[in-house]
Amino acid sequence: MKLKNIPKEELELYSYIDLTRMILKEEGKSLNTPTIFGKICKLLDMTEDEYADKIGDYYTSLTTDKNFVLLDDGTWDLRDHHSIEVVLDSDEVYDEEDLTETEELIEDEMDDMAPENIDDMDDVADIDDVEDDDEGLTIINEDELDD
Repeated sequence: MKLKNIPKEELELYSYIDLTRMILKEEGKSLNTPTIFGKICKLLDMTEDEYADKIGDYYTSLTTDKNFVLLDDGTWDLRDHHSIEVVLDSDEVYDEEDLTETEELIEDEMDDMAPENIDDMDDVADIDDVEDDDEGLTIINEDELDD
């Protein structure tokens, strides 16, 4: 159902973010902040003053919502419509597959660093192996603490 066919009373039950999602789906293209919020204000019969008072908060809510992405041209679109690239170096772009391969290489290197036999690992040093430093530290038992 088109947004313009939904009664105002029902539209008022939706958040601005929900309405934004619906507008972007219906339009099928990315839109800038003033255009999207203008459409919301028109649907809700808001005044120009209300538009001016609320557009800043609306923009903030768009920037904090993970469902939207701000494109290079200053327009917003649904994140689902875009693949995400991770830039690790200014000259190189890596996609998800590259990152998975890197994670596997790191795991392999970590496995290579681990001892072959778990029994080779000593979690606690033997107390007999500790040298006496004579730096004024004395080990006392609990009975001596009470005195």
